[in-house]
Formats: sequence, C-alpha cells, structure tokens
Amino acid sequence: MADEVEVKEPQEEQDNRIDITDFMKVELRVGKILTCEPVPKSKKLLKMNVDLGSEVRQILAGLSQFLLPEEMIGRRVVVVANLKPAKLMGLESNGMILATDPGEGGCPVPVAVPDGTPLGSKIR
Repeated sequence: MADEVEVKEPQEEQDNRIDITDFMKVELRVGKILTCEPVPKSKKLLKMNVDLGSEVRQILAGLSQFLLPEEMIGRRVVVVANLKPAKLMGLESNGMILATDPGEGGCPVPVAVPDGTPLGSKIR
C-alpha cells in the first residue's frame, strides 16, 4: 500500500481564495482587437477598439512596452466585460484584456482565444 501524502497549499494562496459565487460575477467574453495605437504622452498604454460581437468597446492596456500596436490587431482575446469604466490618461477604458503576469522583467502575453471562436462568447 502506498504511503498517503497530504498536500498543503501555501497559506498565502489559501488567504486569497474566493468562492464560486464571487467568480461567477466576473463576465469573461471573447473579443477581437480591431484597432490599436499608443496613447499620447504615455509610456505604457495602448488604446484598442475591441469587438465583443454585439458592441465595440474602447479598452486601454499597459502593454506598449512589450507589444507593438500592429501585433495586437486581429487577435482574439479574453475581456473582462463587466468591469466598471476607468479613466486613464484622460481616456475611458471599458473593460480589461487578460494577460499573463510573468513577474519582474518578463513580457506579459494577452490570453489568446482560437480563431473562429464567436465574438462575445462567454468564457466559464
């Protein structure tokens, strides 16, 4: 008989857990980046128009230090669609594009969705 091993998660992770009802409040949708350009006078922000199927939204993301605007156009991405609007550099951002967080010195990468996935699709 194999020895039983108790797997313990770090206390830090246990303290940050949310329950399923909190997670279900987040509306994740598939979007396609139609346009992308740097925000004037900002070293970090890109301004994008993102098609969510039923609407096009302006979303700002701090990715300009890592990705060229032309690399973003046409990508299917995951958007937090029910985030309250935020003003950044005088512009309104109506959502958030999910990206990896590789840590200090790393390059974030937007979470990709396969081509052909219908725009506006919910992600669960």
